[in-house]
Amino acid sequence: MKSTRAIRIITSLSLGVVILASLSWVGLGQVSGQISRIDVFGKLTDRPEKTSRALNYLVVGSDSREGLSKKEIQALRVGSTAVAAGGRSDTMFLIHISKSRDAAFIVSLPRDTLVQVPAHKSQDGTTDISERPGKLNAAFAFGGAPLLIQTIETKTNLKIDHYVEVNFAGFTRVVDALGGIEVCTSVDIDDPKSHLVLSAGTHTLGGIEALKYVRTRDYDGRGDIGRMERQQKFVSSVLRKATSSGVLLNPIKLANFYNATISTVKMDSGVSKNDLLTLAKQMRNLSSGNVRTLTVPISNPNGRDPVVGSVVIWDEELAADLWTRIRDDKALIDEVKPSPSATAAPIKIDKFKTKTAAENPCAPKK
Repeated sequence: MKSTRAIRIITSLSLGVVILASLSWVGLGQVSGQISRIDVFGKLTDRPEKTSRALNYLVVGSDSREGLSKKEIQALRVGSTAVAAGGRSDTMFLIHISKSRDAAFIVSLPRDTLVQVPAHKSQDGTTDISERPGKLNAAFAFGGAPLLIQTIETKTNLKIDHYVEVNFAGFTRVVDALGGIEVCTSVDIDDPKSHLVLSAGTHTLGGIEALKYVRTRDYDGRGDIGRMERQQKFVSSVLRKATSSGVLLNPIKLANFYNATISTVKMDSGVSKNDLLTLAKQMRNLSSGNVRTLTVPISNPNGRDPVVGSVVIWDEELAADLWTRIRDDKALIDEVKPSPSATAAPIKIDKFKTKTAAENPCAPKK
């Protein structure tokens, strides 16, 4: 059934990719014209080679205020559109969809990751800036999506096929269109920077409060790492709400959902309507157990660089193994037989600490 296929597709994705992979189920021709298209690959050179038919989507949550009302900006206390000119990438993750379209990985990329930002032009295009160390989100601030993609491809040797960007307004519209999202916390939250105040327990958050929740990083001392874990749990809550509220099973509700949200999404100019339709059809057999979330392996979440300052440092050996497996479209979980016996059950070794949506439950700790 179409509804079952839609749910399977949704299961693999977060806010940005929920919009991407489900377009076909609401009549793509009705909404695709509203998507902003941007050329992010046209000027890139010396890119990694493509080694399989698997697809890699870079999804970015931008802190652009475009589309927010004055009331929403005041509620978030984030400053005006003019103050945020240039924009930063608040959240980044890579979605890998297997060549057989029956498995997907969502890899969170810490925004404070120490990287080498490739040589590029200044924002006004008048000055050549040489390669230098920086944080991953600085690449987006300095050169937008093209420089961010170039930086990630250089760091991972993995080719990015497509790009999706969702801003603050897009995020809040998605949450509100779903009627709010349930989150839970085992401790009180009082974050002075995101202005989020929550008591311990379970809460249903509207768009503005949900945005504060996924942005908060200063209340527990864990910075970006703790925030990414909360974001992954939030994505799982989005999935549960979307699949249980009837939105995905009702064509009218689904169309209204996209009409409320899709205008705040940007995609690379290389994604066509036929590409999305083909992807949706190919992913019809994707099950929730074959969609796993993880964070790139980290050796030091509180690293220091003499030039950049406080940074997140990847575990180079494990990260290299992760990107090699994704590049070659290999499984992330190893299976080892404890004995040569044909009946011995294999032992699963998950050194990347992946989780499915079912393993990211929303329930306060006892």
